[in-house]
Amino acid sequence: MRILIFWYNFLMIIANRIKELRKECGMTQSELAKLVGCSQSMVVRWEKGECEPTASAIVSLSEAFDCSCDYLLGKREDY
Repeated sequence: MRILIFWYNFLMIIANRIKELRKECGMTQSELAKLVGCSQSMVVRWEKGECEPTASAIVSLSEAFDCSCDYLLGKREDY
């Protein structure tokens, strides 16, 4: 049960950070998808916490938002 709670919290941290950063940058989900090289529906799924981005997507997201991968993954509190 603890593993499920940990996993859920991990997904929600990533989901919330992607959504917050996208909005701070004034981007639509479609615009972010084009920058990252995925579909808009994938961005929607990430922001809802339905799935996690791949390692390469995390790198692309960090470049799009000009933040660290650690920030996106919840390992740091500053960009």
